[in-house]
Amino acid sequence: MKRRPLPVAAALVATAALLLTACGSGDNKASDNEKIAGADTGDTANSATPSASAGPADRPKITFPKGVENEFEGWKTGDPTKDAVLSDVSQTVNAVDDAILRGDTNSATLSYYRQGKALVSAQKWVHAWLDEDLTWTGVTRYFNPNVKVADSDTAAVVYCADESKAYNKNRKSGTVDKSPSDESPYVTYSTQLKKNSNGVWQTTEVLSKRGDKTCTP
Repeated sequence: MKRRPLPVAAALVATAALLLTACGSGDNKASDNEKIAGADTGDTANSATPSASAGPADRPKITFPKGVENEFEGWKTGDPTKDAVLSDVSQTVNAVDDAILRGDTNSATLSYYRQGKALVSAQKWVHAWLDEDLTWTGVTRYFNPNVKVADSDTAAVVYCADESKAYNKNRKSGTVDKSPSDESPYVTYSTQLKKNSNGVWQTTEVLSKRGDKTCTP
């Protein structure tokens, strides 16, 4: 589901440059074998919290069930502001997966990191996974982040996802489907963010495109 979009994801498809343009730059998250998140309650939890500090706000801790992991490669630039933005982007990714894994469409953590259209689309995304009775297991790799900070409270990030090592898992039976797919496991994400009064860079817009040349090897 996360790897192979359902109809609800169709509205998210756009070029990777769109949100960066809106932020003031012209530079350039289903078939049964798709990665689709759900609940593996009772398993040992793995931390999904990135190591980078993103400011003074007391951010919620996110943990994943055993066997589920998001890897963020190259997620630090050395610039404090950009790194704070990227840290909160990684947390919004984790928050969406956390909500799906727990089957919680009203997740407080999700609304902590997302607002506006991005929150609505994420809640619909969680519902879509639940409707399919699917969860997922494995590893998703996020890489090649490109962050643009427009001003003190507006930013945009384009980044890539590699879902080739993430697999669908039936919620009820626990069966994992590792059969090959004819669709690309690479997804380009474009996000727009606003910093709130607590210093949290909240995602307000999310667009995605599967198989885009920006992320495809």
